[in-house]
Amino acid sequence: MNFPRIVLAGLSGGTGKTIVTLGICRALRNKGLAVKPFKKGPDYIDARWLGLAAGESASNLDPHLMPAEKLPLLMYEKGKNFDISVIEGNRGLFDGKDVEGSCSTAELARIIAAPVILAIDCTKMTRTVAAIVSGCRNFESGFNLAGVILNRTAGERHRSILRRSIEEYTDVPVLGMLPKLSKNPIPERHMGLVSNTEYARQDSSLETLGRMAEECIDLDRLTEIAGSAGSLEVPELQLWPENCVCGNERPVIGVVRDEAFWFYYDENLEALEHAGAEVRELSLLSDEDWPELHGLYLGGGFPETMADKLSANVAARKRVKSLADSGLPVFAECGGFMYLGESVEYKGQSYPMSGVLPISTKLCLKPQGLGYTCGVVEADNLFFKTGTEICGHEFHYSLCVNEQETDFSYALSLKRGKGTFLGRDGIVKDNVYAGYNHIHALGNPQWAENFVTAAEKFKNRS
Repeated sequence: MNFPRIVLAGLSGGTGKTIVTLGICRALRNKGLAVKPFKKGPDYIDARWLGLAAGESASNLDPHLMPAEKLPLLMYEKGKNFDISVIEGNRGLFDGKDVEGSCSTAELARIIAAPVILAIDCTKMTRTVAAIVSGCRNFESGFNLAGVILNRTAGERHRSILRRSIEEYTDVPVLGMLPKLSKNPIPERHMGLVSNTEYARQDSSLETLGRMAEECIDLDRLTEIAGSAGSLEVPELQLWPENCVCGNERPVIGVVRDEAFWFYYDENLEALEHAGAEVRELSLLSDEDWPELHGLYLGGGFPETMADKLSANVAARKRVKSLADSGLPVFAECGGFMYLGESVEYKGQSYPMSGVLPISTKLCLKPQGLGYTCGVVEADNLFFKTGTEICGHEFHYSLCVNEQETDFSYALSLKRGKGTFLGRDGIVKDNVYAGYNHIHALGNPQWAENFVTAAEKFKNRS
């Protein structure tokens, strides 16, 4: 079947491709199209904003996080009922894990056979833009550079020279030219765009970007290019294996999802459900009672900016500690890992946390771990078999301090990445697994099955 799709890429991080993509998603939605957004790479914040712009939750696609054959399958399953799929790339078009560009946006575009639209920051640039476009067009084979959008242009004279230069020296069409904005309509902070949950003007900002896209981008030509991608070859595989490990009464796995913790891939939660769990959303900020749980999943987020509220909820802290001490399977990533420690230090003040693990964390001014990770499981735990290779990612400004390894062990030895301490990650203490590393369930299919198996055993304990 025809599967309209398009990749929005940039020359580097910070070129404005997220703002361009958000505007396009909202503008296409306003035109009455059903838009499915995707985000290339390990990114929760941009993906959340893309979902808000399109009115449909975004899915992540990345050759490092999951096997290449699952990328078109995931894209098809998530996007088949939509009019167009819009994929935002990450970093520069050809930037990947190594000098060969492994796992780059260009590689993803080849895998899913999607045309690429390149967003270019044209600040203080005129004719050189043609050389950049020509170089990108010819740098690698096997992908289709189908158009460019010129961002941060200064005025009509500037835009005229840019367009004429590209038309004179290349055959790549200019699909739009956006002006410089006096200020970013969506504020940024240490981990990128501010969380939508902490920004009251989210919809008005997205509408502003949508109107800008309508006025400055040839959306009809863009949708034509997306439609030219043609059918998508999908491997004859199952996205979710038939691996339900439970009886008739499903174990309940609680997922902490509130303003402090919301870094989750939707597919991770789907994987737990397909493995047989009932997933229930919880909050560590509210006073609401929790249901009976047989497992607990704490994802990443911004516990540091909510540290005062998290610390003040003493009942929730004690509840998590009691559940962990009772043998409940607990899996925590990054922000969730920070919450399981004794305390979080933020802006010179220390805030008590749950005390499940004998560690503390401290927010730093610079990233302490950033990028793709890869490691091998070297210690027994409930979630991964020893010898398993795990590919994931980390992005944290916090640093683990006061760690006393006498009370726990590290499960994961990283070949790539910083981890919690000296290239080690995945702290294991009895039934608890916690660390800075984030995983995607489609790249680590044993995780959900093992998690649900452990939850089922806990449910059936005598």
